[in-house]
Amino acid sequence: MFDIIIIGAGAIGSFLARTLSQYESNVLVLEKENDVGNVTSMANSAIVHSGYDPVPGTKKARFNVEGNRMFPEICEELDVSFRQIGSLTVAIEEKQLSVLKELAERGKKNGVPTKMLTAEEVLAMEPNITKDVKGALLCPTAGIVNPFTLTAHAMENAIDNGVKLHLGEAVKAIKKINGGFQVDTDVATYEAKVVINAAGLYSEEIAKMVEPISWKINPRKGEYYVLDHFRPGFVNHVLFPLPSEKGKGILVTSTTSDNYLVGPSSEFVDEKDDFSTDPLTLKDVRAQASLMVPNIPFPEQIRVFSGLRATPSTHDFIIEPAKKNPNFINVAGIESPGLVSSPAIAKYVVEELVSAVFPLKKKANWNPSVRKYIKPSEMKDEEREAFVKAHPEYGEMVCNCEQVSVGEIKDVLSRSLPCLTIKAVKKRTRAGFGKCQGGFCQPKVLMLLAEHYGISPLEILYDKEGSNILLKESK
Repeated sequence: MFDIIIIGAGAIGSFLARTLSQYESNVLVLEKENDVGNVTSMANSAIVHSGYDPVPGTKKARFNVEGNRMFPEICEELDVSFRQIGSLTVAIEEKQLSVLKELAERGKKNGVPTKMLTAEEVLAMEPNITKDVKGALLCPTAGIVNPFTLTAHAMENAIDNGVKLHLGEAVKAIKKINGGFQVDTDVATYEAKVVINAAGLYSEEIAKMVEPISWKINPRKGEYYVLDHFRPGFVNHVLFPLPSEKGKGILVTSTTSDNYLVGPSSEFVDEKDDFSTDPLTLKDVRAQASLMVPNIPFPEQIRVFSGLRATPSTHDFIIEPAKKNPNFINVAGIESPGLVSSPAIAKYVVEELVSAVFPLKKKANWNPSVRKYIKPSEMKDEEREAFVKAHPEYGEMVCNCEQVSVGEIKDVLSRSLPCLTIKAVKKRTRAGFGKCQGGFCQPKVLMLLAEHYGISPLEILYDKEGSNILLKESK
């Protein structure tokens, strides 16, 4: 019998777990994937939105702005790469300037600082932007974050503070029982006094296990280009076109790893596991982005990918108890700006909704921080040389593209958060994210995983069940 079960370990589920770990409660997180943050929280624009765009008075506006204010402290505590580089929403036609003024007014209502810039001011900040630029809206509180470690480190911190995580368990049924709920997975059966539905794309299906609902989740696909870290300063801010009914538009931005992202598209799809990419869609992404930044060096592309957003029929986040079962709480439809909103949503759900049905008592010894990660590539030369001399495994490279060492991978494997697959190692350390896309480092990562877990290399998965890299012994 658990006090609280959280279904889903994306950014929302992980921050719910971390927030609940502050209290004396017995918490279990169930995640159907082999890793945390493996779906929507992994494949997105990695933007910490300022909050000027959501309609005032909506949940999106409230939690975007609150979450943005929380990010500097949270990323410091969780040792997550975060840069508050600001965003520019760009007008390339005279008639678009009036829309920028409307967005500035919306930002003012949401409590977000903004500034209107002239074409000359924009070009001074962003030399590679189109010379047709007519002006832009600067939002200095916007930023970029590492979405992989944001989710992983939040869950690691939750586990360090007593939360239990079960990976590879899909919820199959939920039954109301005396004192709470019975939750059946494809592995076991559990009971809980409170259940929180943070199942992302599948939150509709989970909610229907408890009672009929009036909302739907529609998967919306976004396709992206990833460019190598070819040159620092190619763009200095997150560059947005004007938003539309499809979303914030096709952006151009750097990442915390100094790569560049171009995208996403925005099209509804039928299947919630359709992560394919389409040449025609990507061609359109390229054309739209080039209107804003004409000289994007697409030959520097190292991969393309797609992500799915859980778009709600309500057009706003769904954060509420079930109508007939207040101990079952839906946290659904968390599309953009969900990543930046996640810590604020978690705080609200725990302090307002969970506390209304379950007594919460703060722990005296809660630790908000993870053990710091050692990153030799970020050290000064003399410091790194001395450190590697004392710890040789941090000088033994596994991934030359991203400068990831044996020591860093062994550190990740030693943590409380399970790191079971090649993809999980990739997300935690960036081994495999470089120009060769794992062509050279993947065999080394595979052998390190096999050695750590004491299993055959044949058993190591890339990601999901059945994604074994090796099929049989050759000699």
